[in-house]
Amino acid sequence: MFCDLVGSTPMSSRLDPEDLREVIAAYHRAVAEVITRLDGFVSRYMGDGVLAYFGYPQAHEDDAERAVRAGLGAIGAVSRLYVKSVKLQTRVGIATGLVVVGDLIGEGSAQEQSVIGETPNLAARLQTLAEPDTVVIARGHAPAGRRPFRIPRSRRRRSQGHRRAGAGLAGAAAEWRREPVRGIAGIGVDPTGWPR
Repeated sequence: MFCDLVGSTPMSSRLDPEDLREVIAAYHRAVAEVITRLDGFVSRYMGDGVLAYFGYPQAHEDDAERAVRAGLGAIGAVSRLYVKSVKLQTRVGIATGLVVVGDLIGEGSAQEQSVIGETPNLAARLQTLAEPDTVVIARGHAPAGRRPFRIPRSRRRRSQGHRRAGAGLAGAAAEWRREPVRGIAGIGVDPTGWPR
């Protein structure tokens, strides 16, 4: 999953660097809280972006669903932020696939685990297709045997440069909040959490 702060470049020309740092730090905290609450792993902060994994280091049967819930949750959490007189928005890209998480590279504070595979790049690419406050997911990113989220046909898109980059979902978070869908009839859900 890749989350990006909307409008950070124009924001950087309007705000003092210390104020911008405060805005980005609040954004990172809000997104990371949602990700970790759903057992995701924040891999790295890349400027105003956040790269996260679901299924590493701990795998869950519903990691694909958790990633979508985290994306919708991040949109909700960020939309409630108002830092330094700035209303924040995010866009999210989600892709599923195999990666190799390997050796530590770099030194000191720049040290991180290397990740090899198409999936993180695809998630970052899909994020660029998203409108503010939307989640775009890669074709094939669905929990096995079930569809916990309704994907309107009119919102499907294509991306260039990836063999499986057809986007499966690009709906506004508010639309998804109004129509939560679960595999068990009669159970409503908060899109950022579990059955209510």
